[in-house]
Amino acid sequence: MRILHTSDWHLGKHLEGYSRLEEQEKFIEELIEIIDRESVDLVIIAGDIYDNGNPSAKAEKLFYSSLKRITKGGKIPALIIAGNHDNPDRLVAASPLAYEQGIILLGTPNSKAVAGDYDYYRIVDAGEGYIEIEKNNEHLLALTLPYPSEKRLNEMISESLEEEEQQKSYSQKIGSILENLSSKFREDTINIVVGHFYVAGGEVSDSERPVQLGGSYVVEADVFPQKAQYIALGHLHRPQKVKGTDLEAYYSGSPIQYSKSEIFYAKSVYIVDLLPGQKAVVKEILLKNYKPIEVWKCDSIEEAIMKCKENSDKDVWVYLEIKTDRVLLQSEIKEMRRLKKDIVEIVPVFNDEEEELEIEDIREKTLEELFVDFYYHQKQVKPTEEMIELFLSIMNEGEEEDEAGTP
Repeated sequence: MRILHTSDWHLGKHLEGYSRLEEQEKFIEELIEIIDRESVDLVIIAGDIYDNGNPSAKAEKLFYSSLKRITKGGKIPALIIAGNHDNPDRLVAASPLAYEQGIILLGTPNSKAVAGDYDYYRIVDAGEGYIEIEKNNEHLLALTLPYPSEKRLNEMISESLEEEEQQKSYSQKIGSILENLSSKFREDTINIVVGHFYVAGGEVSDSERPVQLGGSYVVEADVFPQKAQYIALGHLHRPQKVKGTDLEAYYSGSPIQYSKSEIFYAKSVYIVDLLPGQKAVVKEILLKNYKPIEVWKCDSIEEAIMKCKENSDKDVWVYLEIKTDRVLLQSEIKEMRRLKKDIVEIVPVFNDEEEELEIEDIREKTLEELFVDFYYHQKQVKPTEEMIELFLSIMNEGEEEDEAGTP
């Protein structure tokens, strides 16, 4: 069986207020080309379909229209799990109508697919956390862990278990669930795990929402069952093989760059060939960069304006860093944005002498003046009177509490 592994689409995501839907549409077109070219039998989307739990109508329309084209009316089943950005109930709302189209949606770790015969595939068996799919006389057994929050994990652990079991760490709970479910693996089935969580040692980027608070949501790599031939993971945006295990465990990563921390590596999907009892053959397919994110570092305001003019037709998102010994004028900022329409952020980088002068002068400025200076340096616009009043009122409340001895 040939599987395509992808994840972290984040449909509807914005970059500092700029929509990414156009790039996401281009990714879908390329994805469908890959599925056709590689003769894929099954598609796995390992979570974070949307960027938030209340996706826009355009994002939902893109998702469902994409699935219709991917599955080709049920000929190529798609197994989809929810990520930490998804609302599991909303994601699986269309499930009753989706099975005939080859779309299998699982929202939580205790989700249970509906067994049955469909036109081009069959769900032989299904229960909380596992599903067996038959297609072309091949059987795939998948252990499924949509984003497992602590609450959802506890729901999967039986109340009959002793308190010691309930008090296990997050990683140990994941391991216990996978160990129990792995009894479903057989010698005549293709055995995989599909999950959405953070595995220790994974390389993260700025665009991923932290879910490993204080290390408590970190899963150790040794929890995966040894009989798993492939482990399809979502959550991290950098395509990578999981460290700390000899198993074929991979994050497919996001399909496009979602922050400037992601510009140093290519995006991809994985094609995985699997036969019962044999080692998975994994092939990475690099994706096009539909609209790159670039960081332009300029030594002066004049150089920045010239760079914007020379690259006005270049289809990229731009973070502009400008070395300067003074604040940028509004007229200069407007000129840069007029010349280059997709500037995401303009950041002045002040030289050391300027910073030293600011430190020396800080004692001579009022709290209001310091707030105005700081806000302008960050946003390149002055705060409104309402914002200044709100800031000062908050600071005054804090001073009053300190004087009253409030903890």
